[in-house]
Amino acid sequence: MAARYFRSLPASLWKYRCVEGANRAFPSVNSDYFFDLLASKAPGVLPAGSRYVSLQVVAQRMKSVGNIQKITAAMKMVAASRLKGAQMKMEKSRGLVQPLTRLLGDVPGAKSDTSTIIPISSDKGLCGGINSTVVKVSKAVSSSTESNSSINIIGEKARGQLAKIFSNTLKNVILDVTKVPLSFSTASLVTDKILSDGAHKHQIIYNRFLSVISFKPTVATVLSAEGYEKLAESGANSFDEYELEGSDRSELLLDLAEFKLGAIMYNALLENSTSELGSRMQSMENSTKNAKDMLGKLTLLYNRTRQASITTELIEIISGASALEE
Repeated sequence: MAARYFRSLPASLWKYRCVEGANRAFPSVNSDYFFDLLASKAPGVLPAGSRYVSLQVVAQRMKSVGNIQKITAAMKMVAASRLKGAQMKMEKSRGLVQPLTRLLGDVPGAKSDTSTIIPISSDKGLCGGINSTVVKVSKAVSSSTESNSSINIIGEKARGQLAKIFSNTLKNVILDVTKVPLSFSTASLVTDKILSDGAHKHQIIYNRFLSVISFKPTVATVLSAEGYEKLAESGANSFDEYELEGSDRSELLLDLAEFKLGAIMYNALLENSTSELGSRMQSMENSTKNAKDMLGKLTLLYNRTRQASITTELIEIISGASALEE
């Protein structure tokens, strides 16, 4: 009963009553000794090294986990609603790239005096490991490049990981490309910015969308007009199989090279954006499941702690009543 009485007092008043009663009953004994013995019964005043579970702390944790579960479920629904439209747009852009690839070829191992690496990442996180994959492939491609190479970064997440590593060769950082609905005009502006560096070889690194749960890191290579001319002379592409009319051959190759870079840039941005939405949907689904499991464990802990507290209170009441009867 005494323990139950002490629990009902505020911490400051409880300490005062204990010290005052100890001094009155045992004037020759240090009252701090009694305070240390009964400190475990005081609310908010615990001796060093003691362990306990507070119902209030568990309840707050349950509330925060529940809020996280709602947020992740909402993010999953938003990503799923945007995925279908992005996938249709991305599949249409592939039809723009395939004829140019058949005409001019795709030769990643082509030699060039100057080259640039263009990693494409997302501006937002919470989308799995697609950005880390792009960063790893970019480092591998950079280490295998023998010529004078530079780097142009698209996306905030790649910038955060590559800007310091390639600080000496970093040319441009382009952000918020997918903040508005992506169009070929936006991809053309990005292409013009990259072409202004004057590199003869462009390697675009992005995530190619295969399915909602599968993405493939891809390196698309685009050469300059001089590079495609050398490939045509060596028979590495099918450009000489077509008859040309009108403009000069070199001028036509220059236009085709620039247009191919813009088309591949447009497709790569759409592919990476679709992969981002699919990866985010899967990540948020896993996060929602984990939050649900954690909430179940916290609920069980809360109920057990509450039941233990009630049981302790009942034992104290029964013990006090038995002591009064005796």
